[in-house]
Amino acid sequence: MSFPPCPNCQSEYVYQDQVNLVCPECAYEWNPNEPDENLFSVKDANGTQLAEGDKVTLAKDLKVKGSSLVLKIGTKAMVRRIVEGKDHELDCKVDGAGEMMVTAKFVKKA
Repeated sequence: MSFPPCPNCQSEYVYQDQVNLVCPECAYEWNPNEPDENLFSVKDANGTQLAEGDKVTLAKDLKVKGSSLVLKIGTKAMVRRIVEGKDHELDCKVDGAGEMMVTAKFVKKA
């Protein structure tokens, strides 16, 4: 019987204990039939779920901190990765400005 890898450490050495699956490497236990409430998700200004690789546009003009540059509404960007635990969740490549971190509530999925 094959079990999915551990969602905590990606270990493949997972075993079943009654209804839960257990990882012997990090001691993480989870029920594969229940949705994971610890799953980090990021939503745009309209409430649409964002993922890595999505193309987004700015929903308002943004002043770039430490610069005189202003990113205008409608500027296109591509989400390179999503970062948890910071005030700027999206690591983006912004057209005309390069790579920078952007807060998800200021973008819309294109």
